[in-house]
Amino acid sequence: MHSTLSTVKSGSWNCLRAIVVSAGLLSLAIANPVLAQEKMLRTLTVTGRGTEMVATTITQVRLGVEAQGKTANEVQQEVARRSNAVVNLLKSRQVDKLETTGINLNPTYQYDNGKQTLTGYSASNIVSFRIATPKAGLLLDEAVKAGASRIDGVSFIATDEAIAATQKTALREATQDAQAQADAVFSALSLSKGQIVSIQVNGASAPPPRPLENVRTILRGEALFKDPSPVIGGEQEVQASVTLQISY
Repeated sequence: MHSTLSTVKSGSWNCLRAIVVSAGLLSLAIANPVLAQEKMLRTLTVTGRGTEMVATTITQVRLGVEAQGKTANEVQQEVARRSNAVVNLLKSRQVDKLETTGINLNPTYQYDNGKQTLTGYSASNIVSFRIATPKAGLLLDEAVKAGASRIDGVSFIATDEAIAATQKTALREATQDAQAQADAVFSALSLSKGQIVSIQVNGASAPPPRPLENVRTILRGEALFKDPSPVIGGEQEVQASVTLQISY
């Protein structure tokens, strides 16, 4: 009888010990993902920004021919004649990215006591192109002499090569800015900086060039120029952004 009780007690103890060990293993299994998650969440995310300026050396121009007349055919022929002269001039000066950006033909009306009367037609042909800035002033004057009667826009841009080089500089500046921000935060919180676990390059871009204000001009009559119109470029902004995730 005593032996049987001892066997029962021993079996119960072994069973209890197995349950305790199993519970401990279960606790570790549950705790480990939590600890791993906490460790993974112990990161600081900072975004650095860099801005650089690059000199513009190219002028982008939108200009065209505009004419008015009694009939649509008359107006269209006049615009075509003068447009061909302007385009031939631009091609002879080897401008870049020459393209037509607008062709319009519209009736014109006169209103008298609420009555609408057709008076004629108005037509235009607009082209855009790029040219080295030092040559832009003289070419604008020549285009007007060749038949252009309106200048719709002038803006300045840098070359693709100059923008690409400046983008790299802006990215380096953005990276250094992000690291400096992280160092300041870790220092303020008395934390030890760990490894960079994630890098995200948000981009390095040159925003579209801002056109000159009050450039749109409609020229009428014969234009005579003694000196080339001065055209002076400026600088174009290049922006970059880098995000770092740093452990601690």
